[in-house]
Amino acid sequence: MSESTAKVKRGRRLRGEGSVFKRSSDGRWVGKLTHPRTGKRVVVYGWTAAEARARLDQTKEKIRKRQPVAPERQTVGQFLDQWLASVRPSAPGQTPGYRTYESYAQLVRLHLCPGLGHIKLRQLDAESVQEFINAKLESGLSPRTVQYILAILRMALARAEAWKRVDENVARPLLVKAPSVRRSQVQPFDAEEARAFLTASSGHRLEALFITAICTGLRQGELFGLRWEDVDLEAGCLHVRHALSWSHRTGGRAWELIEPKTDRSRRSLDLPAVARTALQEHRVRQWEERIHAGPLWEEHGFVFCTWAGKPLDGPNVTHALHRLLDQAGLRQQRFHDLRHAAASLLLAQGLQLREIMELLGHSQIALTANLYTHLMPAMKKEAATRMDAALSL
Repeated sequence: MSESTAKVKRGRRLRGEGSVFKRSSDGRWVGKLTHPRTGKRVVVYGWTAAEARARLDQTKEKIRKRQPVAPERQTVGQFLDQWLASVRPSAPGQTPGYRTYESYAQLVRLHLCPGLGHIKLRQLDAESVQEFINAKLESGLSPRTVQYILAILRMALARAEAWKRVDENVARPLLVKAPSVRRSQVQPFDAEEARAFLTASSGHRLEALFITAICTGLRQGELFGLRWEDVDLEAGCLHVRHALSWSHRTGGRAWELIEPKTDRSRRSLDLPAVARTALQEHRVRQWEERIHAGPLWEEHGFVFCTWAGKPLDGPNVTHALHRLLDQAGLRQQRFHDLRHAAASLLLAQGLQLREIMELLGHSQIALTANLYTHLMPAMKKEAATRMDAALSL
């Protein structure tokens, strides 16, 4: 009789066989075994003996197939740190970008780790996540911020599931309800207000930027990342190939040119005559600034830049925008609202939503419709009139 057979006959468990028992502290059932190759202890939990045994059997099957088994004591916080390290961009243009990664890291540090970080990764359940989300809403955080926090947790736990650290993503939509976010209706400039704003910006060094924004509806990052090689003034068109993004890195803030937001964001647009003229005058002004700056000039090829050729910074441009609005006696707007103004002006001229979607680079027409349908009262009346005509006897 072999030694191993003798151990079994005497009732002793072999390494890797495991055991299941009820824990008196909280009434849960515990499945425990020693990994036969690493010698490390592996523990699983269940609310019934059958559940603990099933999870222990699943773990043994993973060991048999040489699949990774989650560390026994890894917490949610420890895993989130590991996940952040795995998605950290190491070079410009990677997904997520530096700026997006910074938002992940900040919300993990400020909210996810303090709220859930102490829980063992394998013990995290949907009820705990839902309670955490509800508490964040009650604390006064905006529904949009809480929605973003939950989205980050879902991404991280999806990776944990793929890495076999957990059996399922307990934050997925079917298990945890995200807060609803009420989209506020945009109220962009009408034609009269847009003309008043452009009159106020006449002669300003960023005049061409504001005109191009209203005429094309480009995003701020797309405008800041526009280079002269992307603009054909003779043909009267421009090509959106990159967007400028700022981020905080070791040594201070840094900028990079990234891929457009979506596949549809990579697009070509015809320039209205007013924008074409403004860009022609702007190019002359920029040459004069280049000469005046002399050796301080940094050549990056940007259409819109500082007096020394450096890329524009969003807050500085927004401050200039607000000063011009004050001078013109107009209501305050975000820079992004100039994009909404472009869409509303095109709607007023009878352009269809599908065409506006293409010009703005939206990924889905539903997004365009949700943003701008309330600006179409005249078109709604026309639709009702046509229906009457169709059904009249």
